[in-house]
Amino acid sequence: MPKVSLADGRELEVAEGAAWADVARAAGIQAVAALVDGELRDIRDQAEEGQKVKLLTLTDPEALEALRHTAAHILAQAVRRLFPGTKLAIGPAIADGFYYDFDFPSPITRDDLPRIEEEMARIVSEDLPVERVFLSRAEAEDLLKEEGEAYKLELLSEIPDERISFYRQGEFMDLCRGPHLPSTGLVKHFKLLDLAGAYWRGDATRVMLTRIYGTAFASEEALTEHLKWREEARRRDHRRLGPDLDLFSIHNEAIGAGLILWHPKGARVRHEIETFWKERHFEGGYQLVYTPHIGRARLWQTSGHLDFYREGMYSPMDIEGQEFFLKPMNCPFHIAIYKSKTRSYRELPIRYAELGTVYRYERSGVLHGLLRVRGFTQDDAHIICRPDQVEEEIRKVLNFALDMLREFGFSEFSAHLSTRPAKFVGAPEDWDRATEALRRAVEAEGLGYDVKEGEGAFYGPKIDIDIEDSLRRAWQLTTIQFDFNLPERFDMTYVGEDGRKHRPYMIHRALLGSLERFFGILIEHYGGAFPAWLSPVQAVVLPIAEEQIPYAEEVAGKLRAAGIRAEAWTRGGKTLRYLIREAQLQKIPYMLVCGAREAGAGTAALRLRTGQDLGPQPVEEIISRIRAAISSHSPEL
Repeated sequence: MPKVSLADGRELEVAEGAAWADVARAAGIQAVAALVDGELRDIRDQAEEGQKVKLLTLTDPEALEALRHTAAHILAQAVRRLFPGTKLAIGPAIADGFYYDFDFPSPITRDDLPRIEEEMARIVSEDLPVERVFLSRAEAEDLLKEEGEAYKLELLSEIPDERISFYRQGEFMDLCRGPHLPSTGLVKHFKLLDLAGAYWRGDATRVMLTRIYGTAFASEEALTEHLKWREEARRRDHRRLGPDLDLFSIHNEAIGAGLILWHPKGARVRHEIETFWKERHFEGGYQLVYTPHIGRARLWQTSGHLDFYREGMYSPMDIEGQEFFLKPMNCPFHIAIYKSKTRSYRELPIRYAELGTVYRYERSGVLHGLLRVRGFTQDDAHIICRPDQVEEEIRKVLNFALDMLREFGFSEFSAHLSTRPAKFVGAPEDWDRATEALRRAVEAEGLGYDVKEGEGAFYGPKIDIDIEDSLRRAWQLTTIQFDFNLPERFDMTYVGEDGRKHRPYMIHRALLGSLERFFGILIEHYGGAFPAWLSPVQAVVLPIAEEQIPYAEEVAGKLRAAGIRAEAWTRGGKTLRYLIREAQLQKIPYMLVCGAREAGAGTAALRLRTGQDLGPQPVEEIISRIRAAISSHSPEL
């Protein structure tokens, strides 16, 4: 009889052909799914000799995927009951819930979601057994043709198996590989969240479907907490806060989708980010460069972009009979600077850095505020070094990245190491050396990391660094990537100690990713309440009465003379309460209230945007406080 190992250390003998459900009963565990050798499996799957299993109960976090996948099927069943003739597309579990794509016979709206939710609750109360059914390919085709499920037939055509998996609950049956819970009655805590349009297979040339989003949890408490989190994320959404705080705008019709207008306040924040970025790069031994926005077609032919990336580039421009393209990358220009003269081994490493604006075509359906745009500025750099310098350079870059991200208020990091794929350029020993340099650098920093075997680009391995924001969402920012391709394509060389030409290593490196995306992340991380050093307006002086306007302007002048971005707000018929409220809405860190008493004493009553009233203080002390917060880059006021 086959033996399997349980997560608690027990070994069980199971009958030939036994399912994990049988193993769970024998072990006395009310399991709903199984984690077999680290992979989520259906409780109905067959146990095999030597497998290690964690039998998952409904409350185990690893069971959430099966719970949400079952919720997606309950959603589809409810839709089919309420809207006969609806065709089904796909309905997976996702990171925070699930969705299902439908082709409705007539449009639905968000107002229909409560009715669908009610029908889902009815299906849950029916506690329908969820059964796995296997059909032959011919049987599956006949069934889907009979039901007119064209989308499912397309999916079926891509499944190589002859034995096709379906799941059935009551009158509803769906093509699906699973896993699913044993019954609909286990999905008690769910919520439909939204609907949106979604192209079939993500292809803008194909039919637009209706996607319904939902989420599900094992407990009411977890669902409630998640809905609170969603509301906080909505409140922090940079697409809402950006215009509200007058930071940026996007004008799809007048200017074009995915193109950002930075307003004065947003531009001031950007200026502070850029200034800090440049200063730190100069300190780190980088040389700042600037390169054009366009380049001749043959440049992009040499780099390989026209062969491998043309769909992401904009149409060429004809300039005096020559084709030019908007640049999607900065690297070929940096290489041209390197090749402008013969380089010696003594000059290496050379570190070129640029805040370079690039342009990449993105479909309109994936554009998302500042986070996914068509024109953006990369905080780009390329390090050209000798093989013996690789490991030290990688460690420097990683330290540099983490130090810089900490200055912006991030403290939780994780890493992903992507290794050599099946098809690659360069020598295997170079890949091994580069990959180990990346690995040792990550381990030296004590970062948690996973290895994505074979997921490096064809031209080199890489490290990606994720940060965690204040809502515990992960964002991929820093990338450190080797490139064995471009040095060959552009015949980059340096003269070694032996007087011969050698091929340098080239490292692509971005710390913040792009200024647009990073700014969007910062807005959401801080909810628009930037730390003092980044705030576009750091202090506002508020006179209580018109008689104090001259004094307020004098105080604002002292603040500005001390390098603080300050404004004096004349009353303009507004009450002091209104002005304080307006300053709080604009998330200005400091408010200095000036009345007759303060004007006579040379003080100001200091209030923080948090609502804290610190009372009258000498203006010089307030200036010292604000300057200390600015210089420390602390989010604390």
